[in-house]
Amino acid sequence: MTAPKTALVISAHAADFVWRCGGAIALHAQMGYEVTVLCLTFGERGESAKLWKQEGMDLQTVKDVRRKEAENAAKALGAEIVCLDKGDYPLELDRQDKDQIVDVIRRVQPSFMMSHSQYDPYNTDHSYTTQIALECRMIAQAWGHKPGEKVLGAPQLYLFEPHQTEQMGWKPDTFLDITPVWDRKRAAIESMEGQHHLWDYYTRVAENRANHFRRNSGGQAGGRECKYAEGFQSIFPRTVDEL
Repeated sequence: MTAPKTALVISAHAADFVWRCGGAIALHAQMGYEVTVLCLTFGERGESAKLWKQEGMDLQTVKDVRRKEAENAAKALGAEIVCLDKGDYPLELDRQDKDQIVDVIRRVQPSFMMSHSQYDPYNTDHSYTTQIALECRMIAQAWGHKPGEKVLGAPQLYLFEPHQTEQMGWKPDTFLDITPVWDRKRAAIESMEGQHHLWDYYTRVAENRANHFRRNSGGQAGGRECKYAEGFQSIFPRTVDEL
């Protein structure tokens, strides 16, 4: 029996995977991939302002609410979610924390991985997460790390779209049509009740990227119809048999 294809998304905070690659998650889950979302934090300090404005709010309550939102979003997208609760603003990981991430990577054996842009002056948790993703990907490939375990191959790392693309040095080279699963992404978006202000923003982003998908698939001379899309930047060269 052939093992199912897998994918791994490493998300700094509980909502990041929803806005930035929820469509890719849902689409690949629909195609039969086993998709795992690894949330390093709940975004409890820096991305939960709506909750903190409520009188008498405390840290554990915020974490519990954000965990539930993330679990509901992952369910809507058809993904497994793993939450490590490492603390945000700032996110700081030690060797043991990184080994936990390597363990997840080796367990999942992803066909591809996704994480944040490599530069984000507005939120260093994001770029730090991608630095960690690259480091842990490297360690997971090392035969001398926990000898006897199955090592990782060479999955592509796709960087999903940051919030202010012009400031991040992020340049998409891949556009994915997520129109068939847009209802699932929108449901996941609406699971993030603590960040209601981003719901329509990321709907517009998906519509704008759909325009880029149409243009780059043939434009007015025969481009594919697309209503919603996501953009990604790949880190590593791709190997192909034909163009």
